[in-house]
Amino acid sequence: MKILVIGGGGREHAIVRKLLESPRVSKLYCAPGNGGISKDAECVPISAMDIPGVVKFAKENEIDLVFVAPDDPLAAGMVDELQKAGIRAFGPTAKAAEIESSKVFSKNLMKKYHIPTAAYEVFDDPSKVLNYIASRNTYPTVIKADGLALGKGVIIAENYEEAQDAVKTIMEDKKFGASGNRVVVEEFLTGPEVSVLAFTDGKCVKPMVSSKDHKRALDGNRGLNTGGMGTISPNPFYTPEIAEECMKTIFLPTIHAMNQEGRPFKGCLYFGLMLTKDGPKVIEYNSRFGDPETQVVLPRLKTDLVDILEAVIDERLEQQDIEWSNEACACVVMASGGYPEAYKKGIEIHGLNADGQVDGVTVFHAGTVWKDGKFYTNGGRVLGVTALGKTLDEALARAYSGVDKIHFDGAHYRHDIGK
Repeated sequence: MKILVIGGGGREHAIVRKLLESPRVSKLYCAPGNGGISKDAECVPISAMDIPGVVKFAKENEIDLVFVAPDDPLAAGMVDELQKAGIRAFGPTAKAAEIESSKVFSKNLMKKYHIPTAAYEVFDDPSKVLNYIASRNTYPTVIKADGLALGKGVIIAENYEEAQDAVKTIMEDKKFGASGNRVVVEEFLTGPEVSVLAFTDGKCVKPMVSSKDHKRALDGNRGLNTGGMGTISPNPFYTPEIAEECMKTIFLPTIHAMNQEGRPFKGCLYFGLMLTKDGPKVIEYNSRFGDPETQVVLPRLKTDLVDILEAVIDERLEQQDIEWSNEACACVVMASGGYPEAYKKGIEIHGLNADGQVDGVTVFHAGTVWKDGKFYTNGGRVLGVTALGKTLDEALARAYSGVDKIHFDGAHYRHDIGK
């Protein structure tokens, strides 16, 4: 099979490397890809948002399957257009992807179908938001941009002044563009966070192994929210009992709700959960593989990924066995100095071999470029240094020993992933 993966980050590198293990894959393309991906697949200079360009390339190159990985092209309807052109695609349609691309839609869906989530209100007027927050006078309070914001559109305000700043940033300064036209204000939930990615064909749900993301930029969960500074799998808080409860109260009801709304969801549905004292609740949905969760989940997958993708597309997931390794996996993200705010690009990376790898670990490239025989930084999150181990401690020790061998000016990473 000839497969095209859309995207150019660490998640896409993890997907590419897993697809490479399949004997069914004869040729792998990635659009646009990155420096590290170029060592594993043929990178095509087409933007992930260029829907006509992707459809044209897929037709001309007789692509058998397109894997649409990022949120933006899913929300923009890339899968819809590929399907219209008769090209098999993995990922939800635009209507189904709205479960991620509109926080307002997803919160209203949960309310309507009694799926446990934080209490919330929706606003499109900054002054009304602030009046509401002032009248509640309960902190911390969570303020979310309605639309997509690179995983950074959520601000947790510890007091009224921080809430004012958040509303100004999102709704007036439009830091996230039109995504900030509406906001959701919700109660602050406490408890361990869990990420569960699940394969679904719109009828059957098969959850993957659990993981835990570390969102804050600095050690001790301090600093700004980022796209994710590291991950571990399995999540030690996610017991078989909790998994069973989530299946009954969250996973199956969500698939049912989307079908009832005429938006059947096929692809990978990501459940961001909080294990509260009142049971598991949904913090957010993503309509695709998470980043950097994919980097610790897919290395544990033993079943051929192509078989699973086809079972989802053909709506026969129920018949597809999916096997996972019992090993633990850890990923430490090395980011550019200044991330998640302003940072420089084009800094040479030292310590990687010609394939962009380091012995003993797998290095998933997120923001890199390969030129003149060298790797350079080309993004905020640069590398995801990943390792398997019999235990979580072993996986973490291996991942950090890999980090120690890699250097670029300004590099920063968390020292407490998995702690």
